[in-house]
Amino acid sequence: MVFDIAIIKVMKKKLFTLFLLMVCGVANATDEFKTKAKSAFLIDYDSGAEIVAKNADTLMPPSSMIKLMTLAVLFDELKAGNITLDTRFPVSENADYNDPKWYPASKICLVAGQTITVRDLILGLIVLSGGDASVVVAEKLAGSEDAFTAMMEKKARSIGMEQSTFGNASGLPNPNNLMTSRELATLAVHLIGDYPDLYPMFATKRFEFSEHKTDWCRDWGRTHTVNYNKLLFIMPGADGLKTGHTNDGGYGMVASARVGGRRLVAVINGFNGKGHDALAAEMKKLLNHGFTTTMNKVFFKPGDTVADIPVWYGKADTVAATVAKPFAITVSKKDGLKNVRVLARFDEPIAAPVDAGAQIGELIAEQNGHVIARAPLVANERVRKIQFIGRIIKNIRVIFGI
Repeated sequence: MVFDIAIIKVMKKKLFTLFLLMVCGVANATDEFKTKAKSAFLIDYDSGAEIVAKNADTLMPPSSMIKLMTLAVLFDELKAGNITLDTRFPVSENADYNDPKWYPASKICLVAGQTITVRDLILGLIVLSGGDASVVVAEKLAGSEDAFTAMMEKKARSIGMEQSTFGNASGLPNPNNLMTSRELATLAVHLIGDYPDLYPMFATKRFEFSEHKTDWCRDWGRTHTVNYNKLLFIMPGADGLKTGHTNDGGYGMVASARVGGRRLVAVINGFNGKGHDALAAEMKKLLNHGFTTTMNKVFFKPGDTVADIPVWYGKADTVAATVAKPFAITVSKKDGLKNVRVLARFDEPIAAPVDAGAQIGELIAEQNGHVIARAPLVANERVRKIQFIGRIIKNIRVIFGI
């Protein structure tokens, strides 16, 4: 096995323009997995590497998986401190269970005029796939569901989802509800990584809403408590995220599982199996394929010093280069880490001032001469520029070699 980390110093006028963890697919993995789903996508969470990609960039109706974007917008409000889990939102006629659109749809079973906590709205969206809950969220945060779709699109674009469009917050059939499996995975990665305090709620297996206002809803609620995501019940390590189903679009699921310290994220859409149990079995097969045929290696985590790079005119002589996100690769278990090299490339010296988080180089991982991962190197701390007199002294020392 050949394995090394090399540091390459490159004198040049500007840094490379990079995309974080833009990686090649894992060799031979995609062709080995077969599914009857119209679209399937599987990635390694740490490296971002594609393990399976079937029609991953085809726009399709996401059905209730669209509620993940509804939740992302809501989570931003929680993260910003604008609301808390105990904040109560009002229920309008549009979310009332008597509205005919909710008769065949998944719901919490709400009544106009009541209020509901944000915590119950989140659990109702995750576990019961409550379309009525999505309307409550939309109307409170944006004034109307139509206005909320603009917030959904803005959020999507901000995290790199360039194709997705939204016609409502619930996923009920609408020609403007279109998402790709790749972008659903992007959304899942965002939810996992950016809301660590809230993400565990996606693993909730049962939710019993305790504030039903009518006898009919109380009876209905007693038989609707179990998460539609049956993967949570059949696969150790599965901890989210969301299922969806429409008659025209079939079954879909965005899922994640963590096994042996490694996390994979997967999407299936357009699956025509017999119910959510069959969907979960297909998803389990997809995730297990990734875990059994591939492996990953994390080389650096944020804060790790990859290299100490000299700084010109800096109050410190060097700046520590690190990574903004874990730098990892995914390879087939058959090949392992054979002939893998990780190279650090940067300017030397870097002119002060240097801001913390500024890009100052790049990391490149290669296997058999092919780039399989790359990411920017960033400054781990700020380095200020020395004053004018100090620069003169520095120049004199350089000239006289002292």
